Formats: sequence, C-alpha cells, structure tokens
Amino acid sequence: MSDLLLSVEDASVLIAGKPFFDNLSFHIHSGRKIALVGKNGAGKTTLMNIITGAREIDDGKRFILAGTSTGYMQQSTKGCEEQTVRDYIFEGIKEELEEWDIDYRIEMVVAPLLLNVDDRLKNLSGGQRRRACLARSLIEEPDILLLDEPTNHMDLELIEWLEGYINNYRGSVVIVSHDRRFLANTTDRVFWLDRGEIKTAPKGFAHFEQWSREMLEQEGRALHNRAKKVEQEIEWANKGVKARVKRNVRRQGEAFKARDALERDQKSYRRVTSTIELPPMTAEQSSQNMVEFFNVGKSFIDAESGSEKKILENFNMRIKKKDRIGILGRNGSGKTSFLRMLTGEMKADTGKVKRAKTLEIAYFDQSRSMLNDAKSLKDNLCPEGADYLDVRGKSRHICGYLKDFLFDPEDAWRAVSTLSGGQKNRLMLAKILAKPGNMLIMDEPTNDLDMDTLDMLTGILKSYDGTLFVVSHDRDFLDQVVTKTLAFEGDANVEGIIGGYSDYLEYKRSQKSEAPKSEKKTKSSKVEKVNAPIAFTFKLKHELEQLPKAIKELEKEIVDLEELMNDPDLYTKDADKFTSISKRFPKAKSELETAELRWLELEEIKAAAN
Repeated sequence: MSDLLLSVEDASVLIAGKPFFDNLSFHIHSGRKIALVGKNGAGKTTLMNIITGAREIDDGKRFILAGTSTGYMQQSTKGCEEQTVRDYIFEGIKEELEEWDIDYRIEMVVAPLLLNVDDRLKNLSGGQRRRACLARSLIEEPDILLLDEPTNHMDLELIEWLEGYINNYRGSVVIVSHDRRFLANTTDRVFWLDRGEIKTAPKGFAHFEQWSREMLEQEGRALHNRAKKVEQEIEWANKGVKARVKRNVRRQGEAFKARDALERDQKSYRRVTSTIELPPMTAEQSSQNMVEFFNVGKSFIDAESGSEKKILENFNMRIKKKDRIGILGRNGSGKTSFLRMLTGEMKADTGKVKRAKTLEIAYFDQSRSMLNDAKSLKDNLCPEGADYLDVRGKSRHICGYLKDFLFDPEDAWRAVSTLSGGQKNRLMLAKILAKPGNMLIMDEPTNDLDMDTLDMLTGILKSYDGTLFVVSHDRDFLDQVVTKTLAFEGDANVEGIIGGYSDYLEYKRSQKSEAPKSEKKTKSSKVEKVNAPIAFTFKLKHELEQLPKAIKELEKEIVDLEELMNDPDLYTKDADKFTSISKRFPKAKSELETAELRWLELEEIKAAAN
C-alpha cells in the first residue's frame, strides 16, 4: 500500500452555523491520482481547502505527514498583471533553485504549455493566463497537487501532454474536471461527494459510472426493504395502542420517526438519481444545402515575422442540412476564421461562400459576449421585461425555464456579474437553446460545466435536428454529439474525417504507418471516410520484431539514469555529466512511451490483417 500523506477522519464542517459535512473521512496516499466528483454545491472547493489547510475542520482529526507540501492551481492571475510569466510561475521558489533547474523546468513545463517566459501577464489571453496558473502549480512540484478544471481553454494536444505529465508525476494529484476522458486517462481512485458524505471508489474514473450505478442500486434496494418494514410498523401503530403500555407508546413514536426519516432519505435518493430532461430541439425548415465553400482562400500577415500565414487554400466544402460537425485544431490554426466566414462575419480572400436564404444561425460564444453582466438573468433572457419567453415555439415562464438549467427561481433577479463561470455558461445555454435556429454553432460550450449540466447539454444536442458545429476539447463530448470532424492542422491543411474524435485519432495513427512513397499527401477538401484498413507489410513485420529489443534497452537505460540521478554528489563531482543526464532522462522516457505505443499499434494492425 502507498505511504499515507494526509488523512481526515470523522470531520465536521459548519458553514453559516449549519452542518455541511459530518463524519467526513478520507485518505490520500503517495502517488495516488484521484478524481474529485460531485454535483455543483456538493463541496468540492471546500474539500480542496481542507486538504491544503486553508479551511479548518470544526471537529474531527486532520493528519498530514511532516514535510508534506500541497499546491493548489490558482484560478486567476489577479494582482500579478505587471509580472512576467517567468516571475509569476517561479514566485516564492526561485531562490531555492539553481539556474540549470529553472531552465530544465521551463523546458519540461512552460514550453509545452506554449508560454513565453518574457511575456507580461497583462498581455496574455484568458487561456494563456490559465495555462500560466497551471504552469505555476506544476513547477512547484508539491507532494499533493490540486487541479481545478485544468483542461479549460486547452486544445487537445495540450490536454494529451498534460495527461502524460500527470501519469508520470511522482506526487499525488487530486483533480476536479468535467472532462470524463481526461479523468479516465489520469486517475486510479475517485472521491465521490454525495449528500454530505465522501465515498471512495477503489478504481479510477474509467470505472466510476458502473461503480456509482451499483452503489445507487444497492441504496435503492435498501430503501425498498426499509419501506416495507416501516409500512408494517405504521400499520401496527395506526391500530392503536392497547392499555397505553409505555413500551407500545415508545414503539409507536419510533414508527412515526422511522417513517419521517425514510421519507427524507427517499427524497434525497430521488434528487440524486433524477436526470434533467428537456424537450427535443427542432430546427426551422431549411434548404438541403446550408453553406457551400468554393475554392476559398484566406491568409493573414503574421505581426511578428511579417510572413504570410495561410488559413485556407482552395478549400471546398458543402455543408448540408442535419450535418453534425466537430472542429479540432490548435489556437491560430484557422478554426475561428472558418466559423467567421461561415457566418458571414469575415470575407474570404479568394473563392466564394454561398449561404442558404433560409439560414438562421445561433452562436454560443465562449467569451459570453451575449450576456450583459450588469443586468439580471431575467433581463438577459427577456430584454423587453416580460415574465414569459418563447422557447422553441412555446411560451415558458422565466422561473420555470431557468429551473430547467439548474437555477433556483429566486436567481432570476440576480445580476449576471454574481454568477460563477459555470453558471454563466448555463445561462448562455438557456439563451441560445431557447431559439437555436437551423444552424447551431457551439464554441467551447463545456468549459466550467459540471457533469450533470454536461449530460443535459449532450442530450439536447443529440436530439437537435438542425445543422450543428461544435468546437470543443472534450473528447467524450465530441464522440457523443458529432458524426463528422474537421481537423485544422495548420498551413491551410484541413483534414475531413467521418466520425468523432476517436475516429480522428485512429486516422492520425493510420497516417503514421508506412505508406508508398509515390503517394502524395493530399489536403482533404470535403468530409469523407479515410481510415481504411492497413496492410501488414513485411516492413511493418520487421519493425514489430525489432521493437521489443529497443524497448528493453530503453527500460535499462532509464533504470541506469535513475540510479545516477539518485547520487546526491553527482553535480559537485561532474556538473556536465549531471546536466547531460538530466536532459537525457525525460527524452529516454518519451522514446520509451513512443516505442510502446508503436508496438501496440503494430500489434493491432497485425491482428486486423489476420
């Protein structure tokens, strides 16, 4: 078993004088990767603060192993605007590090997060600032690292890099995230905050759905059995108590107490097991062809280098009614420009974009520009001040409609500025989905959403019968709601693949396999199926046979390097050797991971060929 770093036992936490947690117990062992899940308001932030010690418990015991450090990913860089990225991320620890160590950490963490250490925070975008917060928490290398929605505003390549980093991280990690695939790929335990209690799943998030379903089914059976016993006791109590015997009077009172307790537990159970359901979304009548791109070209002049940056070149695509298209690509690859040309907000340099006359676009903007922070939720949904709004052709009271999106009726009069990021996203969804038009564009709609709201959104979009575009870093979400994928690879290269993110990933893997040199890589100008079976050639067979030896040699090299690095006197004895080993070690681990993945890939090709 892993070494115990932190333990909380029988803890009570009061908020505003009322019990929030009671008999709270959990343990964090060295090296554990833990997913922290629960509904909005379940207490995830409070639990994080208990772990760091920022929030004291009101009763019970909190033990932390002497010398154990904790680190919490900050949510903003407020108050640090004038600092450079370097000063911000190394604040408080720079004095403890040698110059070579600072350079090493920049290479291993800051560079992969696409940050320039000399940039000032005030000049960074919102996504870059968030990555700076993440870099700061990773650079500190605490024994217990707490990450709150670390993948927000990240593209898929960065998320995959972060997965690898967490999996190789020597300390313990506690992660709050709505990204199911990310949690499944990085965790080996789950802390489930459920109705004031914490339940620990013995496996990672990949197994959580089945485990939690079994737990709830078990609870449901127990409640059913309790209901039968209480029913019998109440039936006895209603017959009257003969001779008013004290024993019988006490039993009668206990029967009614048991009934009340059962009703409270049944109500609590129904809240947990109930799902949010909204009526299906139907689109307005539209043409068969919604938008057509004919030989479209678009480029920009890079402000720093002065060189031309191509976004699209001779791009042709026909977008039809009921297409469901996911959009992937790094920042700056052309996703936003494509969407702006799609809506008519931006003109093409060459070629033509033709839109259907019946086209009605609803746009979910990740910057939430449609919301007026100074106004209430009600005034944002009903600018004219009415109490009812039109929701897809039906009149709905504002309070009832907000309830569909997990708001309390009283929230209707709150200012939008008082909402959290997740609540603002839910309000945006309520506004957009009231009248989605016949083309719905969703730009990063999953940011800051909890899993219940994400499930609701997934269900709504799956029922939408209009044309759908989704830009998202959430791989599981994409797999569920889109049937085609446009991948902006940069330099005007746009790949079109039938299916969601998993199909795109399979396609990219197939591209890495050996292809005849006479075949030239062509730019995909329309969505089409490209992931055909790959032949298991003699060359691939030879490569597969050589890989086990290469893997074994890399494993041995890594063990040898680790032994050398464990020598505390190595730097003083031979600084050059120490620097060389420090640089080689991460590269060797990366080469080993690549070799192992390639071995698995070739085994799959071999199995498919047979």
